[in-house]
Amino acid sequence: MKQEKFVFLANNPFYTKRFAFYVGKRCSTSTVKDVAQELHLDRKTVNALEKQYMREKLRRAGNPRPKTIGIDEISIRKGHSYRIVVSDLERRRPIWFGGTDRSEQSLKLFYEGLGAAKIKGIRLVVMDMWKPFENATREHAPKAAILYDKFHVLRQLNEAMDKIRKSEYYRLSGEDRKFIKGQKYTLLSHRENLSTDGRKGLKTLLTANKRLNTAYVLKEQFGQLWDYQSETWARKFFDNWKASLKWQRLKSYEKFADMIDRHWEGIAAFCKSENKVSLGFVEGLNNKIRVIQRRSYGLKDEEYLRLKVLTCMLPDF
Repeated sequence: MKQEKFVFLANNPFYTKRFAFYVGKRCSTSTVKDVAQELHLDRKTVNALEKQYMREKLRRAGNPRPKTIGIDEISIRKGHSYRIVVSDLERRRPIWFGGTDRSEQSLKLFYEGLGAAKIKGIRLVVMDMWKPFENATREHAPKAAILYDKFHVLRQLNEAMDKIRKSEYYRLSGEDRKFIKGQKYTLLSHRENLSTDGRKGLKTLLTANKRLNTAYVLKEQFGQLWDYQSETWARKFFDNWKASLKWQRLKSYEKFADMIDRHWEGIAAFCKSENKVSLGFVEGLNNKIRVIQRRSYGLKDEEYLRLKVLTCMLPDF
């Protein structure tokens, strides 16, 4: 018995490809549940049709040959369950989602899948200061420069600032505490991002607490490090910043400065003109992935999540 195959049919023979792609496109802006209710379809059917649409988007995008990549991890559920996301920073799209954790072995899966020929084309790898990522990269792409993500570095500084805020809160008592309570967001935000009330609250807090004022000024100053075009001048700036910590009794800042010293090469790489890449894309992608996870809450289909992440920056058709 010969069975004829019709190219216009979707993987589900009850629907055409055109309808499957319509459903997939609707799911780009709506949840599976909403699309299922709108089109009077079962949620599993909508999920399957959307998967077909996303696989077609990947096929049309072609195989990646990245030159500048960004490596990050996302938590897919509670209990430290991570997956690694690798992005092509020049084409501004995720190109790999996988692994079983954020280990060196998991990242090796990406490099092994990419192949030796394409790895030779990678000139820059952007990552956080996670040693397993660096080890895997140095083993498989030894000629690529490593650049530590500015946003991850500043996040470490914000954590150090928050430790100082907490220590001051517990050191003080009575009326002195009221200036600090509830001011975490105010202290960790840039002044220009605060509302009028936020700026007034910040001014009152910094006037009332000399130690927090010093820590805040140092935090704001440190961001200037990425303005330098010369590694020599960037190093002088950092050495002066580190020297200004003397006698300030800011232990968490001292630990942060030591960490920067240990990872200086990967931070100073940003001074080179060929390494000037838009790091904001990685943060924007992370925000987009969080939205995807909220919309997919309760869905245990990891292949669906993988396809959603890999296609979230690709244009619809």
